[in-house]
Amino acid sequence: MSEIMNLSGNARKLIIIVGESDNVYQRPLYEAIIYAAKKYKIAGATVSKGILSYGAESMLHSSKTFALSGDIPVIIGLVDVDERLSDFAQIINRLMDKAGSGGLITMEKVDVLRYGENHS
Repeated sequence: MSEIMNLSGNARKLIIIVGESDNVYQRPLYEAIIYAAKKYKIAGATVSKGILSYGAESMLHSSKTFALSGDIPVIIGLVDVDERLSDFAQIINRLMDKAGSGGLITMEKVDVLRYGENHS
């Protein structure tokens, strides 16, 4: 059985939104963030693709075949305790700077109701 941290009650969720085509160190930025989170032992991470968005540049980004931009949004959600995510947000900022990426980073309070391994 792997070592698992006890995460319950008050926690934080760090949300990062970057473009699918953003790259750093010859890999997708979202992938670099996830591997860094794993190395940093962040409790949990998920990557999702957005279907439509706009941001600071007011340019529409869409997953539709003939959309104006092929750079669809990628949403990365990380959950852990406040201190770990606050520290990790600095690492993400450096990765985004290195990639020359725009994007958005937010953090919100969450209540963890269940966190554990699959025992089947």
